[in-house]
Amino acid sequence: MAEQIQAAMNAARKAQNKERTLVLGTILASLKNRQIELRRPVTDDETIEVLRKGIKTRRESVEQYEKAGRADLVAAETGQIRVLEEFLPAAADPADIRAAVRAAIAGGAGDIGKVMAQVLPQFKGRADGKVINGIVREELQGG
Repeated sequence: MAEQIQAAMNAARKAQNKERTLVLGTILASLKNRQIELRRPVTDDETIEVLRKGIKTRRESVEQYEKAGRADLVAAETGQIRVLEEFLPAAADPADIRAAVRAAIAGGAGDIGKVMAQVLPQFKGRADGKVINGIVREELQGG
């Protein structure tokens, strides 16, 4: 997966797409840092974690820029999020998440922590933790 990102950055560089080259270069630097930290090449799951972290950071920036009324910066960050999302695996269907949550509750998990502990690993890299948490809360409240 890291090779795909490198190839995409090289293609963006050749096409002189500065914005895409910048965001991919930033992610590749984060991957390199993660690799140094682990003292081994990163796995695809670890690459996905780095991508998700980059997306999360940019979403937080979008919120701040919206509050400040900076539409230009919101558009730039949103564009970067779209570039990073291209490399993530297909998102899990909310119906599948809901079914897994119901199964965990039926299996005896009665609070948010226990349900999340059972459901999160099933959707690692394919669903945002906030989305899963929202579904867990709905199901525990009987709705």
